[in-house]
Amino acid sequence: MTQNTRNTTVVVTGASGRTGSRVARSAQAAGLTVRAASRARGFDWQDRSSWAGVLRGADAAYLVYPSDIGAPGAAEALGAVAREAVRAGVRRLVLLSSRGQERARDAEEAVHASGADWTVVRAAWFAQNFSEGPLVEELRLSGELVFPADEVREPFVDVRDIGDVVAAVLSESDRYVGETVTVSGPRLLTFGEAVAEIAKATGRELTYRAVSAREYGERLVGFGVPEGEVGALVAAFEQLLDGRNAYLSDGVREVLGREPRDFTEFAREAAAAGTWKV
Repeated sequence: MTQNTRNTTVVVTGASGRTGSRVARSAQAAGLTVRAASRARGFDWQDRSSWAGVLRGADAAYLVYPSDIGAPGAAEALGAVAREAVRAGVRRLVLLSSRGQERARDAEEAVHASGADWTVVRAAWFAQNFSEGPLVEELRLSGELVFPADEVREPFVDVRDIGDVVAAVLSESDRYVGETVTVSGPRLLTFGEAVAEIAKATGRELTYRAVSAREYGERLVGFGVPEGEVGALVAAFEQLLDGRNAYLSDGVREVLGREPRDFTEFAREAAAAGTWKV
């Protein structure tokens, strides 16, 4: 049953990021009052004293850990924020998690144990990872994407679908409490096939080159990524890019009653916006 969302306030962590910005937009469209939470707005995952003031008076919160949900310290931080939310009177929590990532389960369990009415949204690899963040500049400037995925197939999910799913879950009174919703795109693509679709949309010659996770980690260090983060990312790539996620999930259809957005649609729209234009 859909609740009255007119007076419902939801804290959106990572509100300027890939998923948080779309969650905020979809939540507002659904009639929810959004309270954006980010370091620039006074919410710092590393500073516990910044949490209560942002959470106090809200009804719900969307939690997304800023680096990777499987990173060292992620479970502890998410559990602590979830418990602080409950103490502040926030009963409804939606956590963004990752399909197939064993390290993410500790973070999920930490939120489960907080006493909140929780929902977990497990997502496939984002389509927008090709258009936002470190990958886009490499592809745009060099015409080549180097990544440790080999011929692994992935059902890339559009983050706008994640935003719509989270907003719909938050707009329901109790339908998804205690449930895990798993979302993906509508078809499987290799990273090379995804780059080929971007090349077609842009009219540019773009290529993909697979490397090992360790070699990619060395590249990240060269790009200035802190070694602690690189270690966690390499471990995640070695786990997630072994073929375990080469299947489709029905969460978008189950929650929204429609098919998920296709990668071709994403590539055409991003190309039209000049994302990969030199």
